[in-house]
Amino acid sequence: MTRSFTLTLSCPNRSGIVHAVSSYLFQHGCDIGEHQQFDDPVRGRLFLRTHVTAGHDIDINEISRGFEPVAADFEMSFAFAPDRDARILVMVSKLGHCLNDLIYRWRAGSLSADIVAVVSNHEDLRPMAESAGLPFIHIPVTRESKPEAEARLLRVVEDYDAELVVLARYMQVLSDQTCKALHGRAINIHHSFLPGFKGAKPYHQAYGRGVKLVGATAHYVTPELDEGPIIEQEVIRIDHTHDPTALQTVGRDAEALALSRAVRWHCERRLLLNGHSTVVFQ
Repeated sequence: MTRSFTLTLSCPNRSGIVHAVSSYLFQHGCDIGEHQQFDDPVRGRLFLRTHVTAGHDIDINEISRGFEPVAADFEMSFAFAPDRDARILVMVSKLGHCLNDLIYRWRAGSLSADIVAVVSNHEDLRPMAESAGLPFIHIPVTRESKPEAEARLLRVVEDYDAELVVLARYMQVLSDQTCKALHGRAINIHHSFLPGFKGAKPYHQAYGRGVKLVGATAHYVTPELDEGPIIEQEVIRIDHTHDPTALQTVGRDAEALALSRAVRWHCERRLLLNGHSTVVFQ
């Protein structure tokens, strides 16, 4: 039971949608505290996020079932979500800047999420996780053990009831099967030089070409490597005085900022998939 929740939906755009939604909520004694919508003229779809409060307890499952006839009328994809911090599982390898930033924001109460565990294919960041009171689960990955390791990962996601998996500089490529199992609930971060400067030492490659912008991209994970729907991008201007080490420092700042925003927006139900892109209600 809850007294506040968020309704998100998307559907083909036509007249009467907002009236139908607001009428339904009014009939159930609900008050709209925040409402945002986007009419996509290219795809002909409407996207909506409405935050709702009520003076009485609301059964989310019951109000969701009751909404189904309205949704069917307008061909809606929709979700009702109670107000609470989302449970997230963070995956890392050896670099700790994104994990450290997420832990700080989690402890400060500004992430809109509850970090429930840290998974890694290396032991390097165990002290950081455990000093924050977080379970650290080591799942080593080799070419031969990859299927077994990913099966164990999915069991951990289920065991911890994680709603979102955050790849915070996890330096392993997930299989197509695992990407599909985590569709819409796994976020990755990478430097925004891609598809340029692939492979080892991207910042050294960028320095060699005299780049003037350093950035990072947070996106949903899909089987297409680093090509999932983009959620957020951070860009920082640099100049010729930035050597590869300085570029890495700036790049890591950008990665931490972009990833934390993407995580918070997802957990606040501000993200809706729109084909191969996203709608972000800030």
